[in-house]
Amino acid sequence: MTPGAELNKYQMGSLHSINLSAGGVPKKAVTGARVSRLSVLGDAQNDTKHHGGAEQAVCLYSLERIRALQEEGHPIDIGTAGENLTLTGIDWDLVVPGSTFRVGNEVLLEVASFTNPCKTIKGSFIEGKFIRIAHKLHPGWSRVYARVLREVQIHRGDRVEFAPPPR
Repeated sequence: MTPGAELNKYQMGSLHSINLSAGGVPKKAVTGARVSRLSVLGDAQNDTKHHGGAEQAVCLYSLERIRALQEEGHPIDIGTAGENLTLTGIDWDLVVPGSTFRVGNEVLLEVASFTNPCKTIKGSFIEGKFIRIAHKLHPGWSRVYARVLREVQIHRGDRVEFAPPPR
């Protein structure tokens, strides 16, 4: 998909939260941020060997998945699993590499991969069992990394358009 290509609208949702930190977790909510090809500006990672860069520029997660994990008793909350963007209204079971998201009017993201959870987010899970959101063990529950195809400013509450990967 080229950066200027239009999305085939599949689902509409919204940007519930933008989460940043100076490094590590939890990431704290902000009202707006600029998304660049390499990151959400103002966000940093403590482990740049395993996090960040063009293929991991933005980490996304589902508000509905966070709420379901809370119902299971996990102490997870928005930003505690390290996601930059918490989205709502998207069927997370359909989010796979190659999927695209348009956030607001301009930012275009393409899912590059499922994330591998690590021990830094263990505080968000009962008995530290962060593997609860490992894609290999629990498909559809993972956060995802996205590459940025078009960059611009985003704001909490922005519309999100989701499209599955082309067949």
